[in-house]
Amino acid sequence: MRKIYAILFLLFLNSSFLLAQCPVGQAEVTITIHTDDWGYEGYWQLVPTGNTCGTGTIFAGGNTLVGCNGGGAQNVSSGGYANNAMITEGPWCLDISSGYDIIFVDDYGDGGSAFTVNINGFPIYEGMTGTGNNAGSRLTFVVEPALAYDLSCRKITSPTYVNPGNVNLTGALFNRSSDTITSININYSIDNGGVISSPISSLSIPPFASYSIVHPNAWTPATNGQYVVKMWASDLNGMADLDMSNDTATMLINVGPATPNYIDDYIGSTPVLTVIGNSADGILVPRDLDFHPVLTRNELWVVLKSTEAVGGKTVKFTNAGQVGQTSLLQQDGNAWHFMSLPTGIAFSDNENFSTSPGVYDANHGSGTPFTGPALWSSDPLIYAQPSGGNGSHIDMLHQSPHSMGICHEVDNVFWVYDANSNDIVRYDFENDHGPGNSDHSDGIIRRFEGLGLMGEATYHVPSHLILDKETGMLYIVDTGNDRILKMDINSGTFLTNLSPYEPTAEYSNWGNVTFSLFADSALTTPSGIDLVGNRIIVSDFATGEIIIYDNSGSAGVELGRIATGTPGIMGVKIGPDGKIWYVNATTNQVIRIDGISAGVASISNSENISLYPNPATSTIFISNNSTTDISSILIYDVTGKLVIEEFSKVDQRPISINVNDLASGVYTVQIINSNSVVTKRFVKK
Repeated sequence: MRKIYAILFLLFLNSSFLLAQCPVGQAEVTITIHTDDWGYEGYWQLVPTGNTCGTGTIFAGGNTLVGCNGGGAQNVSSGGYANNAMITEGPWCLDISSGYDIIFVDDYGDGGSAFTVNINGFPIYEGMTGTGNNAGSRLTFVVEPALAYDLSCRKITSPTYVNPGNVNLTGALFNRSSDTITSININYSIDNGGVISSPISSLSIPPFASYSIVHPNAWTPATNGQYVVKMWASDLNGMADLDMSNDTATMLINVGPATPNYIDDYIGSTPVLTVIGNSADGILVPRDLDFHPVLTRNELWVVLKSTEAVGGKTVKFTNAGQVGQTSLLQQDGNAWHFMSLPTGIAFSDNENFSTSPGVYDANHGSGTPFTGPALWSSDPLIYAQPSGGNGSHIDMLHQSPHSMGICHEVDNVFWVYDANSNDIVRYDFENDHGPGNSDHSDGIIRRFEGLGLMGEATYHVPSHLILDKETGMLYIVDTGNDRILKMDINSGTFLTNLSPYEPTAEYSNWGNVTFSLFADSALTTPSGIDLVGNRIIVSDFATGEIIIYDNSGSAGVELGRIATGTPGIMGVKIGPDGKIWYVNATTNQVIRIDGISAGVASISNSENISLYPNPATSTIFISNNSTTDISSILIYDVTGKLVIEEFSKVDQRPISINVNDLASGVYTVQIINSNSVVTKRFVKK
C-alpha cells in the first residue's frame, strides 16, 4: 500500500511543480485538513504569526458559524466541511523563512481536525492538531522548502529492556529530502563511545517517506545495566546531510535477566496464594494485568472495569510483591471515552501500553459502534495528567467495539479480539499523536476474518490473547466457544479495503489466515493466557483453575492444573520472578501463586557458588567462582514470600546483601542466571 501511495505522491509532486508560479523569495503553500466524525465543528484562519483571529487573514475555512470566538460554545449542528473528509485549500505564495499561524476553533472544544502544511508540494508539517477551545488553538509553521538531503532518525525502535547477548538495534528513518535516498551509512554509539558504522546501499526511500532499518552489526552488552544508545544516518547518496539538527535518536536501553521458566514446578505442587492487592488498594473488578517491560522495576499494572459512563481505572504496584510495595490508583480525566469498560492491558517494548474497551459506543448513546484500542504512555508525568481537556491518551483507533482482549506485537502494534464482529484485528498506531491530541490519519488497521470466534455473551469475561514473538504464533482465548486457537500472524491475504469511521492510512479486510485448534478439552469459560518458553497457561473464569500446556507441538498438551479454589480469574501473567500472577474479578484481588521450589538447576557447577557466613546476623556474602555471571538473587522466607530481590549488586566480587531487617529464621536463596538457578539456605540469627 505504501509503495502505491508513494508513486501517486510523486506524480502529485511533479504536477504541483509545474503549476507553481511563485516569485523568488516565496514558496507555494497549500494546507490539507483532515476532519473527523464532526467536520462541521471546525473553523480556522491562516494569519501571519502573532496575529489574532480576524487580523490580516490570508484565508478562512470551515464553518463560519463557529467563527473566531466559538470555541467550546456548542452552538452549531451543520455547515462547514464534511465529516471524515480530506480537503486541500490554497495555493498561496508565502514568504520563505516567514512564520504563519493556523488558528483553529472547534465548536465542541475538543479538537477533531488535523492539518498538514505542504510547501512546494511536500508535506513539511504533518499532524498539526489542537483542541480549538476558547479563542482557538494556534498552530505555527515557518515557510522553509525541503532540502535536497535531509534524513532524520525519528526513533530507535529496539525494546527498552533486552537480555544479555546479541542485541539488534533498529530504527525508524524519515526522508525529509526533496531527493530519493539510495544509499547511507547507518551508525550507532553506546554511552557516547566509539561509532559503529555500516554502509547500506540499494535503497529507495522516496521524499517524505518512512523506512525501518536494522543495523547490520549487533550490539553485545558486556554486563547488565542501563546504556545510552544513539543512532543516526550519514553520507546520504554520498552527500552530507544539510540539516543535522534532526539526525540523531537517543534511547535508554536496560539490559537484564529474562523471565525464568519455572512453570513445571507448579505441576503436582500445593499452591500458596499470596494476596498482592485488594480493595484497600482500590482493586474493584480487575480484568487484566501486565508488568512494565523493564522487568527489573517490578512494576505491575492492573486495569479495572469500573462503569461505562465513568470509565476504567488502573492500579500501579511499585516493588510488586516485595518489601516496600506501594500502590497507586489512577483514572484518566477522559476515561469515560478512552478507557470505557476496559477488558485488557498490554505493554509494548517501548514502555507505552494499550487498553481494549469493552464498550459498544465510547460516546454513550449515539448508537454508532465507535470505539477501539487506546494507546497510553506509562510516564507518570503524562498518564492520567491533565492534557487540554481531551485526556492523556496518546492515540486511539475506533474500529473495534466490544474489544475483549489485547496483546503486543512490536513498536506501537497491537492485536485485538473484536467480539462485535468476531474477528481478530491488528492495530498499528504508527507514530502516536501526543497526549490529548486527535490525529489518527497514520493508523493502519487490518481485520482478519474467518476464525469462527464467539465472545462471551454478556461481554463481561474477556477473551485474552498472547503472541509468541519468536514464532509469530498468536494464541487466542475464544471464550464463547470454550477453546484456544493458534494463528500465524504472517499468513493471510488481502481481500478488500473498508470504510473507516475516521480517516486512516489503511483499513482493510484480510482472509485465508492459517489457524488451528490449540486446546478445547475441559475448558468451561477460559479467559486469561500467557506464555514463557514452551509453556502456556490459561485461566478458567468459571472453575478458578489455571491450566498448564506444552506448546512445543502443533496442538497444546495439557500437563496439569492449579486449583485456586475460587472462580472469577480473568487475566494471568508470568512475572519477572517466573511465578504466576493473576486477577480475580469476583474477589477483587491480585494474587501471586507461591509454594514452589522454582527452577532447581545449576550454574555450571553449583559448588562454585558459595554463601557465607551461615548462620548470619546482618550481612551475607555470595561468592561466584564459576565462568557464568549471576543476573539476580531472590530470598524467600519459610512461607514462600519473596523478602529480598537483588539486581544492582550482582557484579560485585563477592556480592554482599544486607539481611539485618529480616526476622530470625530459615531463608531460601535463589541465585539466578537466565533459566538456571542454584538454591542455598541460611539461618538468620
